[in-house]
Amino acid sequence: MFDESFTKLEINEIAPIIDVINNKIEGSTFDPLETTILAIDVPFYSGYRFLSISDYATSPPLQRFAFQKNNSDNFIIIDWTYNTIYSINKESPINLNDENILEYVRFFFSYVKGRHGRFIICESMSNIEWKDEPIDDVRKKINEILKPLEIKEKRTDGTYEIKSLMMLKDALFNVDIFVEPNGNITMSNHEIMIENLPVIDLSF
Repeated sequence: MFDESFTKLEINEIAPIIDVINNKIEGSTFDPLETTILAIDVPFYSGYRFLSISDYATSPPLQRFAFQKNNSDNFIIIDWTYNTIYSINKESPINLNDENILEYVRFFFSYVKGRHGRFIICESMSNIEWKDEPIDDVRKKINEILKPLEIKEKRTDGTYEIKSLMMLKDALFNVDIFVEPNGNITMSNHEIMIENLPVIDLSF
């Protein structure tokens, strides 16, 4: 998601984190000896790092994502709503610029699910989870359509307009993403490119 690599935490770092996380979640809890935590500093937040917490010894595997503030016991668990991210945007506060705006957009849509499911940004074929291999003509057409996120415009009020291709359920479409300086996101100008693709529905 981010340009930098995640760092794998050692067991002496994992145990105190798991103590706090287990108190914040309902249901199954993480076993420090079986849990892997990957951490990365976030380019658009100051003093926060993002944690990917996984325990594959359980069935089904247990996974959570969280922000940790200043290496403290202050954790914010991702609950897949935009409200969680917007609250961090306000508290941090968020700092968006030409260098990190696209990473923020990728992050936002990776960890937010809307009422219709999750919008999956498609910059290459690797972003698409196929249920059945598409026929050659379809694969060729998609390859011709897909392209990386692109800054279309930065307005005088600091709002970015981003050109994007996205997947929702089985449809690939063009959409303009608008990101305000406070990190709030809206979308408009949807144009469906291809429908009924043989993909795994990752919306939920």
